[in-house]
Amino acid sequence: MTTIGLIGSGNIGSTVARLAIAAGYDVVLSNSRGPETLAGLVSELGERARAGTTEDAARAGDLVVLTIPLHAYRSAPVEPLAGKIVLDTCNYYPQRDGQIAELDNESTTTSELVQRHLASSTVVKVFNNIYFKHLLSLARPAGAPDRSVLPIAGDDADAKAAVTEFLDRIGYDTVDAGPLAEGWRFQRDTAAYAGLYFGPNGGDLGTPVDAATMRAALAAARRYADATN
Repeated sequence: MTTIGLIGSGNIGSTVARLAIAAGYDVVLSNSRGPETLAGLVSELGERARAGTTEDAARAGDLVVLTIPLHAYRSAPVEPLAGKIVLDTCNYYPQRDGQIAELDNESTTTSELVQRHLASSTVVKVFNNIYFKHLLSLARPAGAPDRSVLPIAGDDADAKAAVTEFLDRIGYDTVDAGPLAEGWRFQRDTAAYAGLYFGPNGGDLGTPVDAATMRAALAAARRYADATN
């Protein structure tokens, strides 16, 4: 893998881009407003970065990070992403996204919605559960004693292996939470969500999270309906 495409270049997207460039990848950034609005970020990131349309980022990426508000997931270009591994960072916030009945009644999950839209792609859920400042500050070299883990979920073993390799190169170990249907275990309001990296003291630098801690948090997750009964 040599190029990372980014559909969405906000806090998480730009942070993933920084980590990817530091790990030796090229990146193609995009957003909904057009490549010209990314000139400053591209200049800051340097020669390994360029801006394009969402279709450009989709076609160029060996891996493509989808990091847009959930309500816009249908704007992800289907044909250019065919056959690609898509890293889905989306979270459901009804106050922003509007009410989505399938998520409210828990008959599906956010990444399953994305996978349904991108039926010819392979979706892996990742990066949704960590604050962007922590994502940058907690990255560590392989073998570091305080290296953190990120959970992933997906239905394809080869795709998850490719994402695991990417995470390793940008500074993280991986805990496999299972198929996309289990991605709810690290959605908002769960123990494995962003607060885990804040730790007891909070702060922008974050608290390293090891595999045992993450697995315990995933196992402790409860569906909203179960938690209120």
